[in-house]
Amino acid sequence: MADPEKPVWHPSPNFGPRRDGAEPDLIVLHYTGMDCALSALDRLCDPEAEVSAHYLICEDGRVLQMVAEDMRAWHAGAGQWGDVTDVNSRSIGIELVNTGTQPFAEPQVGALETLMRGLMARLGIPPERVIAHSDMAPIRKSDPGPRFDWRRLALQGLSIWPRPVAPAEDFLDAARRFGYAVAESNTDAVAAILPAFRLRFRPWASGALDDTDRALMADLAARFPVDRAPRDA
Repeated sequence: MADPEKPVWHPSPNFGPRRDGAEPDLIVLHYTGMDCALSALDRLCDPEAEVSAHYLICEDGRVLQMVAEDMRAWHAGAGQWGDVTDVNSRSIGIELVNTGTQPFAEPQVGALETLMRGLMARLGIPPERVIAHSDMAPIRKSDPGPRFDWRRLALQGLSIWPRPVAPAEDFLDAARRFGYAVAESNTDAVAAILPAFRLRFRPWASGALDDTDRALMADLAARFPVDRAPRDA
């Protein structure tokens, strides 16, 4: 049986040193968008693809480690969370084998939870620093997608979940305080941020921005404001 506490080492050449002495204080969750683990592994270990992750979790719960935790895996790409613009240097990337349209397998989710508990304890990463790829790159990415159960993680202290409060007067200001990168000059910023927010916290919702969105974002901003202290990356 697969043991998520003892990942199988399957090295990828696609990594480098973390820049400016940065240490990981984020976990970024992804789906592979591919049909099977073998195809995903081939791509994540292909030098020409120039992508990787620290860990790949298969549907059956097998955990493969491709990059050492103290190294910079190439999983996040362009994006930002709070003031962190080099997300790769500040994060651990975890890929889940999933097309993005199917449910996540129970052995896979269980293995993820075990892996995350160890990472968060070992690296001192709090639940609010566990984010979706779509959180830090909302225009480009949608993973791990609407089928991923963030509330399940939150109930175990492995992520966070909002509770309704009085709606925020300014949804984008609250989003910025929570961590989303809201461009000051982006006149259509709601169209960029709202889908990513709903993917994670209201995957069943549709339509225009409403008071429920404003209330949930207000709570996230109040309880989990992103760390904007000066950092090295």
